[in-house]
Amino acid sequence: MPTCVDIGRWCCAVKGALAGGICCGITHGAVCPIDVVKTRIQLQPDVYNKGMIGGFRQVIAAEGVGALATGLGPTVFGYFIQGWFKFGGVEFFKVKFVSALGERKAWDNRQNIYLASAAMAEFIADIFLCPLEATRIKLVSNPSFATSMPGAMSKIAAQEGVLKGFYSGFGPILFKQVPYTMAKFAVQGAVAEKIYASMGKSPKECSGGTNISVSLGSGVVAGVVAAIISHPADTLLSKINKPGAGGEGGTMVRLGRIAAETGYLKLCTQGLAARCFMIGTLTAGQFGIFDSVMGVLGASKFHFHNPDEKH
Repeated sequence: MPTCVDIGRWCCAVKGALAGGICCGITHGAVCPIDVVKTRIQLQPDVYNKGMIGGFRQVIAAEGVGALATGLGPTVFGYFIQGWFKFGGVEFFKVKFVSALGERKAWDNRQNIYLASAAMAEFIADIFLCPLEATRIKLVSNPSFATSMPGAMSKIAAQEGVLKGFYSGFGPILFKQVPYTMAKFAVQGAVAEKIYASMGKSPKECSGGTNISVSLGSGVVAGVVAAIISHPADTLLSKINKPGAGGEGGTMVRLGRIAAETGYLKLCTQGLAARCFMIGTLTAGQFGIFDSVMGVLGASKFHFHNPDEKH
């Protein structure tokens, strides 16, 4: 039978899903202009070759300020769904691991639990995210493709079919998002733990404002690390959703051709500065908003604690 502590943790996990959806939807929507420029740099490096600031100027000059909001609908909706399963899933799996292993083993293996929880949660989230991410990239690469998210999705399904149109990028999105999320949660958890240790306090002993500040600071570090690790797959994801990219054949064949044409160095560096800035800001904002929403909902993120220490 579940204990009162277990039931409380499950309730927090559900609230964490809602908070995760809100924080991801807001932050990804807010950085949509940066993502538009980053995606253009990846898709048309010969045109957008003046860096992030230059890219902004080029997009505005050619298409107007409104172009920076291209793909906003699928971005907000897609990342709300992804955030629901990602943040909620991480909280859920952490609780499951602690229930299965006990407090002592969970504490000793907390980094492995962070990594495993993040990987499982992200895999589930990407099943729902992939069609919306394909739609976003299609709209960013060709703003005249459709006038709305439903219109774009209908057109993609009609022209390419559901699997090819929406899931050609499923492999790259997993290669991008799973390492990104694993690094994001593991690094954020480790950095936050170091910050609390330097203050000589646990999260429960700190005020809400202090906890949010810790989340913001550790989130920046986690975001930059995660962005660097996942950037090659992000570049492939952007390119494979461009019409005709990689020629004919299966997804892996097309990815191989794109990688060979682009080159490993460019896969790792095209749009990287823009993405580090975007993901560092975005990740810090996500953890800050997540903690704030959890506070409003009367819940808190699950923190591992050393059972040998009194709290």
